[in-house]
Amino acid sequence: MPAAIAMLVGLQLGEIVAYRNEKRGALVQNVVPVRMLENSQSNGGSVSLQFHTENAFHPNRPDYVGLLCLRPAHQEEVGTYVASIRQALPLLSDKDRAILCENRFITSPPPSFRSEQKTEPHPLLSGDIDDPDIRVDFHATAALDDTGAEAMSRLGEALAAVRSALHLRHGDMVFLDNRLVVHGRSAFTPRYDGTDRWLHRVFVHLDNRRSRARRPGGGAVLM
Repeated sequence: MPAAIAMLVGLQLGEIVAYRNEKRGALVQNVVPVRMLENSQSNGGSVSLQFHTENAFHPNRPDYVGLLCLRPAHQEEVGTYVASIRQALPLLSDKDRAILCENRFITSPPPSFRSEQKTEPHPLLSGDIDDPDIRVDFHATAALDDTGAEAMSRLGEALAAVRSALHLRHGDMVFLDNRLVVHGRSAFTPRYDGTDRWLHRVFVHLDNRRSRARRPGGGAVLM
């Protein structure tokens, strides 16, 4: 039933999609701590998860990421951190904004995708300079030069300055705008006894036609 709810709510925004190499293409994904992944920068880890755009490496990233809480963490301090580029942008200089809009960065896939392929050089900010989209993974994105690295570092500081924490309770569901918001997670100590934090996650595209070439047979799972 919770998976059906996550799907139905997500469909009010757009089309539910998945990625073949992410949890075997499941449309509704379980986010739980996994012992063998505890030190990884992934949804199965329990170390502090750095700010990131979901699937920042992929040309057809989700427009929205939905998180439905089935079971909250037993530690009250565990939360999902979020930060909006709209709030962070005024903290950046015009020079840094210009650098972040240039093709100075590359991004690797997360561990769950089991791929070593990196992106072509891309900007971290795109679109209107006064209201840009953001595309970054502070664990997987690297600058191609020192100038880009310094600007990226200041972007991270700006996002950290405006971040807020979401403490999801049983039955809460949140949708994050993956074009404008980066998210992360505080560290926690799992029990691995069936009582740990458990979320359902869905990915939403607003326009499925953009990804048609990467969805074999017109299905919902992207290559």
